[in-house]
Amino acid sequence: MPARRRPEWWHPRSSSVALVVVAVLAGVLFATSARLFSDATRETPQDVADLIRIERDRLAALEADVAELRAERDALVEAVDTRLPTSSDDVLLAAAGTALEGPGLRVELWDAPAVEVEGYNVNDLVVHQQDLEAVMNALWAGGAEAMTVQGERLSATSSVRCVGNVLLLHGRQYSPPYVIEVIGDPEQLQASLDSSPEVAVYRQYVEAVRLGWSVTVLDSVVMPPFGGSLTLNHARVAEEEA
Repeated sequence: MPARRRPEWWHPRSSSVALVVVAVLAGVLFATSARLFSDATRETPQDVADLIRIERDRLAALEADVAELRAERDALVEAVDTRLPTSSDDVLLAAAGTALEGPGLRVELWDAPAVEVEGYNVNDLVVHQQDLEAVMNALWAGGAEAMTVQGERLSATSSVRCVGNVLLLHGRQYSPPYVIEVIGDPEQLQASLDSSPEVAVYRQYVEAVRLGWSVTVLDSVVMPPFGGSLTLNHARVAEEEA
């Protein structure tokens, strides 16, 4: 039987060279990965206090950047005169640009005592972003005409975010207790809170681990206007060149 012939493209010398090249490239990749992981290890916080310090410094730097960008934005807006017309009360009201007063509710939420509860962990003992959002959404659904969080008037562009148990709103940091005030019919607002499934979940934790919960009817709530820019910016689809 004739011997099996090797393919014409197979050359021992060229294959050896290729193997050497692959080995060198693999070595470079491993060395690069090791260096990256080494750097990452040196930058990893060693304890909770170190992590808090790093995050606090990072938030302070971000707040400074936001304040600088906001000042630059306001200067540009004033330069091109693109502010919303102040002659329209309806526009200002919709954009939270005018002060309001009326009856309403105050809802307060705060962290549970730092005690061990069987079946729960430390993450269950703090107020989270979804808890605040649940209350806010229920109040809006109940006919709230205006809302403040920690005394900050909310507009259509406001964003309430939580990092751990720290609330970030309009470039500022807040700690519990969190206070939400709204103007509207107190009975309708209370009924909307009572019928919200998300709020019901939070109140289960109020009973289980003693998270804070308080609802107060207010005969008169005075809300300041939104202090930020009322200019709305939006993206446009780029026009295709002819």
